[in-house]
Amino acid sequence: MVSTPDKPILGRLEKVDVRRYWVREDLDFTPWLAEPENIALLGETIGFELEVEAREKEVGPFRADILCKDTATGAWVLIENQLERTDHCHLGQLLTYAAGLHAVTIVWVAARFTEEHRATLDWLNEITNEDFNFFGLEIELWQIGKSAIAPKFNIVSSPNNWSKTITGAAKSIEASNLTKAKQLQLEYWTAFQTYARTQETRIKPTKPLPQHWMNIAIGRSGFLLLAIASTWNSEQQSFDQGEIRAELGISQGSAEDSRRYFDLLKQQKEAIELAFGETLIWDSQLDRKACRIFVRQSVDISDRSDWEQQHQWLIEKLDRMHKVFSQRVKQLSLEAMLSKPIDSEL
Repeated sequence: MVSTPDKPILGRLEKVDVRRYWVREDLDFTPWLAEPENIALLGETIGFELEVEAREKEVGPFRADILCKDTATGAWVLIENQLERTDHCHLGQLLTYAAGLHAVTIVWVAARFTEEHRATLDWLNEITNEDFNFFGLEIELWQIGKSAIAPKFNIVSSPNNWSKTITGAAKSIEASNLTKAKQLQLEYWTAFQTYARTQETRIKPTKPLPQHWMNIAIGRSGFLLLAIASTWNSEQQSFDQGEIRAELGISQGSAEDSRRYFDLLKQQKEAIELAFGETLIWDSQLDRKACRIFVRQSVDISDRSDWEQQHQWLIEKLDRMHKVFSQRVKQLSLEAMLSKPIDSEL
């Protein structure tokens, strides 16, 4: 290989046979894929934050390889894998699993997709509505010289999210006869999603809907980041001026469990607010199942000329919340608190 005096020699990527590293699907590949860092790599490829719920989940006469939840929506994500070329048997199992689990996202991972199976997934994405998603991923292994072997997922089939979102939004407006307020909310979150995609941020907006909030995954089910755009001003207790909020929402198990998790985080209040860079509002009212930690700002959400500034504020605060809370919520455990009473004054 040719090199110049001031630059290092470039290596050459070499493809590695997947069977060289994973001999068996059930004993090698499936356990590897179910590890948090590897399921995160798959999730990053398809735009989800996934949490493994079960392996070898029984569905009728079959056993699904991996069952996950999308932590942003709580929806099921089912993963079926094979270390070989796709076949009709696995395709039939996928459809059986979808019917048995009512899974909205199906991910088929294989070493190689045949053209007919790729076309089948494309067809399924075309004929189903925005509630169903089918992904086809090819798994590859690559190496440079004697370096560590690196996995890579390639998308060979995916939902046409743009057309489904547009069609779904149009159907929603037509079916629900949205009020002006609901139309404003839908436009607001559509603009927010567009703005977020132009920014370098950890925040991954979900589908825009005609409501005053948008869920954003933080890596653990029962915990969510929320972007809020409300016509109600919680500080002034009036509708004279609205507000935007960046929140961490906790709705994990029972209301009592949610408050216990909230209390565990509040024990770290000083360190959390120091890392966040400003004071947070800690809310665990007993009449609510969910607890929340948030910052707010008074705005007029109907002022479209101010939307870019509002979206910038939301992205900045949510990004900082993700950085501060992501690892903390993943590490929370109630075991240390089970014998302690809830301190509702915290």
